[in-house]
Amino acid sequence: MKYLTLNPNIFINNRKRFTHQMQSNSIAIFVSNDEWPSNGDAIHKFKQNSDLYWLCGIEQEDTMVILFPDNPDKKYREVLVLVRPNELKEKWDGKRLRMEEAKKISGIETIVWLDSLDALLQQWIHLANNIYLDTNENDRKSTSIQTREYRFAEEMKIKYPLHQFQRAAKILKTLRAVKTKEEIEVIQKAIDITELTFKKLLTCIQPGIFEYEIEAEIMHSFLSNRATGEAYSSIIASGDRARTLHYVSNNQECKDGELVLMDFGAEYGNYCADLTRTVPVNGKYTKRQKEVYNACLHLHNYAKALLKPGISIVDYTEKVGDEATKQFIKIGLLTKVDVKNEDKENRAYRKYLYHGISHHLGIDVHDVGTRTEPIEAGMVFTVEPGIYIEEEQMGIRIENNIWITKNGNIDLMKNIPISTDEIESLMKRK
Repeated sequence: MKYLTLNPNIFINNRKRFTHQMQSNSIAIFVSNDEWPSNGDAIHKFKQNSDLYWLCGIEQEDTMVILFPDNPDKKYREVLVLVRPNELKEKWDGKRLRMEEAKKISGIETIVWLDSLDALLQQWIHLANNIYLDTNENDRKSTSIQTREYRFAEEMKIKYPLHQFQRAAKILKTLRAVKTKEEIEVIQKAIDITELTFKKLLTCIQPGIFEYEIEAEIMHSFLSNRATGEAYSSIIASGDRARTLHYVSNNQECKDGELVLMDFGAEYGNYCADLTRTVPVNGKYTKRQKEVYNACLHLHNYAKALLKPGISIVDYTEKVGDEATKQFIKIGLLTKVDVKNEDKENRAYRKYLYHGISHHLGIDVHDVGTRTEPIEAGMVFTVEPGIYIEEEQMGIRIENNIWITKNGNIDLMKNIPISTDEIESLMKRK
């Protein structure tokens, strides 16, 4: 890993939070992600299962976490399972974790090698009444590919048909949404790297630069500051391409007079930052660009002020839609007649703002968490309104990351330039 070792209390506390929610005399078993084949004999870069990582901080393949708080043998109430280091494999793929290294990262004292697990696991399961197994319950899940966690669940149900099986993901969805103070510190580190990167970009963007050159600057800055890399594929969209929400071709020239929308974030310690800024390629917003940008910034600040404990994302989105309607009338995108005749299921403002305003942020850039229950203190959200005008070939989005606390919210990106004056001032210095 490129990042510095994280505080193991993150994972110690996370395990305590999870076991506190388990039924008595239950065992919970978590497995790592697959190593996915690419082409030929190649495999994709390994990415750990987010739930497993949240519990132990281990990024290595073929890892398991087993939690059995009522195990009569106290030694085996928390177990980390690792693949045994193999000299030949290490010559090809690099060093694997030793027991002491894994203990330091995870805070788990009992380490079991994977090749000696089966006999132990059978004994533990025979003592338990319930088995918690994990699956992907992210609301945004869209793949039908059967991953390792689903295959493992099927195997366990065949092997132990008379046990009661419980959904670990139902608990994790609630727990992972509420970040601990230690987790916020890691997210802030990812944000600090993203901030440094954005400020560097403002000194190099000018007419004639290509989108991929901006992307290259992002990657250089991330890796130079110990980030694992991008939290997601960077969106660098100049001109009309900014209206494509997940534009990732990043292969066109940024031209004089255009805006360039940049949606990117660093990943540090497997926690994500998610920033969007829209800046003038030539360093100076036109009068119209500034008018639309300031309307978007107004929506951003309005939405941010609404994000407090107790409101639901559904109600929050509706209120932001009401304010967007007012702003779009103000800048000439809608008329009062448009609003009067709008379809309540597809409101008029949706022509110019056709995505959600916020999503949970954490280990995953679209992190797990409810959309219908009231927001709680400890949650982290993006705030990212946009205005996309086909007739003017313009797209503007502004995004910060917000930590919800009992006393309101804290903008974790408060130090990143956001106003037109701030951005223009920094771009003059190149």
